[in-house]
Amino acid sequence: MSRTAPLIDPDSDAYRGLRAFADGRSDDPFGVMGPGKVAPGVLTVFAPGATGLEALTDGAAHTLNPVEGLPSVFAGKAPDTDPYQLRAMAEDGTSWELDDPYRFGPVLGEIDEYLLGEGTHMRLWQALGAHVMTHEGTPGTHFAVWAPNAKRVSVVGNFNHWDGRAHQMRRRGTTGVWEIFLPGIGEGTPYKYEIIGPSGEVLPLKADPVGFGSEHAPSNASVVRDIRGYGWGDDDWMGVRADQNNRAAPISIYEVHLGSWRRRTDEGGRPLSYREAADELVDYAADMGFTHLELLPVSEYPFDGSWGYQPVGLFAPTIRFGPPHEFRDLVDAAHRKGLGVILDWVPGHFPSDAHGLGWFDGTALYEHADPKEGFHQDWNTLIYNYGRREVANYLISNALYWLEEYHIDGLRVDAVASMLYRDYSRAQGEWIPNKDGGRENYEAIAMLQQMNVTTYGAVPGILTAAEESTSFPGVSQPVDRGGLGFGFKWNMGWMNDTLSFMEKDPIYRKYHHNQMTFGLVYAFSENFILPISHDEVVHGKGAMLEKMPGSDWEKFANLRAYYGFMWGHPGKKLLFMGQEWGQRSEWSHDRQLDWEAAERPEHAGLRDLVRDLNRLYRETPALHVKDCEGDGFQWIDGGDAENVTLSWIRRGNPGDPEVAVICNFTPVERSGFRIGLPQAGHWSEVLNTDAGIYGGGNRGNMGGVTATAHPSHGQPASAEVTLPSLSTIILRYDN
Repeated sequence: MSRTAPLIDPDSDAYRGLRAFADGRSDDPFGVMGPGKVAPGVLTVFAPGATGLEALTDGAAHTLNPVEGLPSVFAGKAPDTDPYQLRAMAEDGTSWELDDPYRFGPVLGEIDEYLLGEGTHMRLWQALGAHVMTHEGTPGTHFAVWAPNAKRVSVVGNFNHWDGRAHQMRRRGTTGVWEIFLPGIGEGTPYKYEIIGPSGEVLPLKADPVGFGSEHAPSNASVVRDIRGYGWGDDDWMGVRADQNNRAAPISIYEVHLGSWRRRTDEGGRPLSYREAADELVDYAADMGFTHLELLPVSEYPFDGSWGYQPVGLFAPTIRFGPPHEFRDLVDAAHRKGLGVILDWVPGHFPSDAHGLGWFDGTALYEHADPKEGFHQDWNTLIYNYGRREVANYLISNALYWLEEYHIDGLRVDAVASMLYRDYSRAQGEWIPNKDGGRENYEAIAMLQQMNVTTYGAVPGILTAAEESTSFPGVSQPVDRGGLGFGFKWNMGWMNDTLSFMEKDPIYRKYHHNQMTFGLVYAFSENFILPISHDEVVHGKGAMLEKMPGSDWEKFANLRAYYGFMWGHPGKKLLFMGQEWGQRSEWSHDRQLDWEAAERPEHAGLRDLVRDLNRLYRETPALHVKDCEGDGFQWIDGGDAENVTLSWIRRGNPGDPEVAVICNFTPVERSGFRIGLPQAGHWSEVLNTDAGIYGGGNRGNMGGVTATAHPSHGQPASAEVTLPSLSTIILRYDN
């Protein structure tokens, strides 16, 4: 008796290809699965859990039979060109319909493929990641991921029972990119990538490096998010923001950790959502007169205690506070109130969590293989391989992503010093010199330069700022002049010196007077931001108020005088949340600020002072127009160490009223204190940190002083002023 020949010869290459697919180890799944792949007119399908299968085309049902020896693989005759759906039957008689991902052609086009292969796809997120779309008339999600050394990549999730055999992806030539379109998958679907590395090992499941969403920690799958179609209402802001972000603008930044600014104590202490922050935080910051919000990193991160500085999902706003569109609600609300939004951005390192970028395709793909180049000892994190063009492209594109997709106004780049130097926090022998034998990280420098060139060129009106703690030259100078190209640099030296001075008992301050003046030696070498950031109020450093010496009244007076000094000093301003009203305890990421204390009179007075300093700073050109230019500053007397006073002049553009700032950092009131001034006439006392409304002793100059043509301190005029103890006064010329 003769037997019917099998549809697919077990000794054929086609069968071997199907065997590799059934084993979950196919590097060419689209070469064997789908219509006409193993033979003309033959359809091959993978359907776990099915005992019977039909292909439905134009009302016709084509029976597909199990392929002997290949679990869950079915084959049968069906037209190669007709669209079809599948109907599967289970042993218990139940049935379900499904769509076959292997009937769909590729999504990525030739231009995408070319740019991906070249490592120059500046809008990488438009090609990679998970994109909700309609493809060939069918709704679903397109997945694409870069894993050049993988032998096989699959998308897994609840939709396929996390079975890596089900949705093995198409390799796109030599680009290292794998893609697949999954019909029926949409918004809110968790997923990961299952990857077989070059040695044949199945790696830990990986989150999507370009995923737009994530699960709530401790779960860590990526989540499909449709980021299209947000209805922005910030046209007015976007039209003027270039004027709000430049070096001549008044920039006063309120730095915020979203998880601990305010919490819902009546709901288990949960943090505010993005939408709640869009009301409460935005209204508060606007009322306080700040010009910008700066948010500690919102890119998805697994560990709360990292505050976001160890991100895994660089393209995903953390789900802790809501999905992507709700984060846009926060940005949009800020813009409608005239507030810019700056994000802390972390290209300096990433955590080694198994689901993250580390050893992504079984090789050191994003990081350096050698720990002397690729591991941060301080943070137990991995370092990007900036010299690999695809990795640099990934980071630069991510910067552009936040600016374009979320209308972010600026990026503050974290830990720049750790990127610039190969020997950062390393002993001799623990680092690898550059090609010239030096310590500079040429590759990181080039990446930062290209990031700044790209973002400033592509998104008009934004700003970038570097947290850079060394004297590396030209951080905020243009790239074509040899600089790094940042718009601004945090002045860490100024912060360290002045806080060290303020922490000292006033009786000793005269011996450390230079700590308050040294910053002016280099104040105009960069476009500086003066930062009192979260780093100054954690890890045993104490809150700003508690750094101040003396009795409780003196602590507040010292802090008021210091803030007056800071706002009168050249440079843009940054203050971390809670310090505007004198939070007494150190900041902790797992509890809200002590808002009850904020309403006590002494705290409320300090808060009112900061509000008025912000108002005065914005409304007075002399205090901001030349923050970054030397001709906007002149000492009156920077050498009065014996009396521990400081005085200087601030100037704006021609015609702007000049301003004099005078500080007294001793608990001794100085009456009849002569100060040189550039013009005779009336000078209004526009701010006095000792005013009673701020909690001070209400001593001062009765609204102003009159300068006469009596030369002093190298100035053609002078006036006698009253300097209250532990105070700063600001005088403005009435022209």
